[in-house]
Order: sequence, then C-alpha cells, then structure tokens
Amino acid sequence: MASTQSTHPSLDATTAGAAVEVSIVIPCLNEAENIEQTVRLSRAALDAAGMHGEVVVADNDSQDGSAGLAADAGARVVHEPRRGYGSAYLAGFAAARGEYIVMLDADMTYPFDEIPRFVQELRDGAQLVMGDRMDNIQPGAMHWVNRYIGNPILSGTLNLFFRTGIRDAHCGMRGLRRDILPTLDLRTTGMEFASEMVIRAAKEKLEIREFPIDYAPRSGESKLSRFRDGWRHLRFLLVHSPTHLFIVPGVVLLAIGLLVSIISLTQIPIFGREWNLHTVIAGQLLCIVGIQIVALGLCAHAYGTYFMNEKDPWFDRMRARFRLEHGLMLGGAILAAGLISAALIVGIWIDRGLGALSEERLAATSAALIIIGLQIFFSSFLLSILGLRRRD
Repeated sequence: MASTQSTHPSLDATTAGAAVEVSIVIPCLNEAENIEQTVRLSRAALDAAGMHGEVVVADNDSQDGSAGLAADAGARVVHEPRRGYGSAYLAGFAAARGEYIVMLDADMTYPFDEIPRFVQELRDGAQLVMGDRMDNIQPGAMHWVNRYIGNPILSGTLNLFFRTGIRDAHCGMRGLRRDILPTLDLRTTGMEFASEMVIRAAKEKLEIREFPIDYAPRSGESKLSRFRDGWRHLRFLLVHSPTHLFIVPGVVLLAIGLLVSIISLTQIPIFGREWNLHTVIAGQLLCIVGIQIVALGLCAHAYGTYFMNEKDPWFDRMRARFRLEHGLMLGGAILAAGLISAALIVGIWIDRGLGALSEERLAATSAALIIIGLQIFFSSFLLSILGLRRRD
C-alpha cells in the first residue's frame, strides 16, 4: 500500500484551504542528487505563476534517502515499492489531487518555467499536452542513438499505427487532465507507460497538443536501458496494433500463397518455365500460414475489444456484419471442397486398379483446403467464445 508524507507548511495550508489546481507528479528512483532541487524549482514555478498546487513525488523504493529529501523540500511523497516507471506514475496519479497533472522527471532535464504553459493548454481545452524536445536538445543531453534512431523509429511507428500526429512521443514532460485517467485506464508498469498514454489518448480521440521545449543534459545516473526499454516500447506498439502485427502480414502471405498456387496449378509458364509440385506446396503453405495469422489477429482484436476496452472501428464494423454462422459456413465450404478433392483422388486410385498415383498437385491442394477449412471453422468458434463478454 502506497503511503504519503509531507513536511512543507504551504501544503498544509493548501490542503485546508483552496482546492489544488495543479499536481506536479515526479517519479523518483535513487535521485538524491537531484530530487531536492527538482521539488524546489517545481514549487517555485507554481508560486511564480500564482497557481495553487502540490508536488507529488512517487518514490520507487529508493535506497539513497531520496524520499526524505523530497519531503523536506516540500513534496508530498508516495511510496511505491514495485519498481518501474509506470508503477511510480500510477501511484503518483492515484495520490494527485489537482485538476491538472504535470509530469516531470527528477533528473533536471526539463524546463521548470514551462510548467505554467502546460497548465494553460489544459485550461484552454487540451486533454493531453506533450513536450517536443527534438529541435531543442542541448549538447550531450541525448545519446545519438536515441536522437537519430530510437526516438524517430518509435515515434514514427506509433504514428503509423495510431495516427497520433505526435512528433516526440516519448517526452517525459507532459500535462493531462486528471478526469481523463479513468478513460485512459493506464496499466503498464515499465517505460512503455509513455507509449501507452499516447496510444490510449489517440484511441479515445482525446484532444492532444504538443509544443517545443528545451532538453538539458541529465544530472546523475540514468535509469534508462537504451535497447531493453526501446524493445519494450516497440513490443507494446505491436501488441496493441493487431492489424499491423497479424492482419497485414497474414493477408500478404495469403495473397502471395494464392498467387503462387494459382500459377502452379494452372501451369502458366513464368520466365519460360512451369512451376511444379514444390512450388505448389510452397504456395499452399503460405496460404495456410497466412490464414492462421489472420485468425490470430481477429482473436487479438476481439480480446482487445472485449477485455481491454479498446476502441477499434474496423473490428466493430466486422463484428456487426459477420456472425459465427458466416465463419462456420465459409470454413465448412472450404473443408467440403477439400474432402471432395480427396474423394476424387480416391476415385481415381480405385479406377486405376489401386495402382500408382501421380495426383500430387491435387493431393497437396486437397490437404491445404482441409486444413484451411478447419482453421476457419474452429477460429470462428473461438471468436464467438471471446464475444460472450460483449455487453452492447
């Protein structure tokens, strides 16, 4: 259970009197070198702007006395023993009392004098406000791998998948309205928390704004693991976009497989040569794999919609148009075609006196149709089972 503490007299006055307008939430893991100054500068920014606010430090089981230093500097400290960037923020958000929340790291990299601007954007109607560091990075503030490879790739992928329009999707200085937290329903506990917030806001069609801020060199030891955390972000993006992870690759494989199979079965010469049995098998293998991946993608869409409250217009249209019976009919028809083909092979074998057979193409096609028919048939049942949770 997270606990809080504070020793700053102005916080007592704030709690007893005027409502808290702004909560500055700062995650902290062994930041004794910076946390006291971070808290004091945050409070100074609030005071200079005449804002009623608080500084909430989410201490992530620090072992260097950071929590005590933060409390002495005027912060309300929340103790979160479960390690992780997301865990710290979830605890801090739960403790925040302000109408508006400004997120800030404890490493002295972000400009404290921009805090009022984040708040003003929220007052003007924005629901999530992002800082954009990319044009104002001071020398030595960001490793070249993060600046020119990691951040552009991850932000570009996020925008490709979710169309957020955010240039710097991993900036740690952000503002949000506290009343959107139930809508965001944030859950991740690691660095991917930064991506989750933007993705959820985009899916919920919240108003997101972004403006440039400066980014200064870090003071103290970085907690970021460049490749591990980068992979966690990318993994999160893929997992939360079943269309790009499953549907698109599956459809591509299926299309290639169908094309190769048709060319091979009709013996159309390509580059002066006919594609024979091995090509038939390869094409039909691609069809089987493609269908299986598409089925997994549909199940992933269903799970996200029914169990994770995801908003997916494409899947909503598909589930309104197609029912279990449609999948059973399609799978059954393909299965029947495969069985008929297999029966035809048996008939040919009997007609030839149970002798040698050379119907390799037809046998491979029959096997592929039977497998694909069974895949579609039982995947339809699985989708229907997932849909039992549907409430609308």
